[in-house]
Amino acid sequence: MSEYVLVLFYSSGGHTQQMAESIAKGIESAGIEARIRTVPRISAQTEKTQHEIPDEGYLFASKDDLAHCSALVMGSPTRFGNMAAPLKYFLDQTSDLWLSGALVNKPAAVFTSSSTLHGGQESTCLSMQLPLLHHGMIIVGIPFTATGMHINEQFTKYEGGSPYGAGMISHKENLSKNEDSLCHALGKRVALIAKKLTC
Repeated sequence: MSEYVLVLFYSSGGHTQQMAESIAKGIESAGIEARIRTVPRISAQTEKTQHEIPDEGYLFASKDDLAHCSALVMGSPTRFGNMAAPLKYFLDQTSDLWLSGALVNKPAAVFTSSSTLHGGQESTCLSMQLPLLHHGMIIVGIPFTATGMHINEQFTKYEGGSPYGAGMISHKENLSKNEDSLCHALGKRVALIAKKLTC
């Protein structure tokens, strides 16, 4: 069975997907495969509204993708300071993985995008960490020693990112240099920790 880090995300406007792709590059720079997966949209009745295979873009995640990963990096846009419903819907279906302990002791990290600087990024990161803690995963954040987190770079600019996870302010089209750097650093850190835990 191949060793891989699952990059699981939901993106409605493409910004969170950009972050997922940058995180995947960080993972692969550490010598582990990055498996990028998304989740389908849901209707107001909280049910899937798309076919099993999307018409374009990344494949939808399966519970097997989650069960057999070496680590997980999960991302969502902010929705009133919380993760988006499609991602929560996917996680709500993983009780069997919780019962079997399939994710216990695996590293996990989170990332998010918001349209404003104080758009709920930290609370969204924390909300995504809660089910991962229930699964027994080991939460990985971004230390202040990471490139892009230096106080003169990070906190004097209108950009995303915090110790809780990578972030992006999505009022612009693409990731800034600092945001891309933080995504890359988070992916690489998770992959390196996964390698140490599986040795």
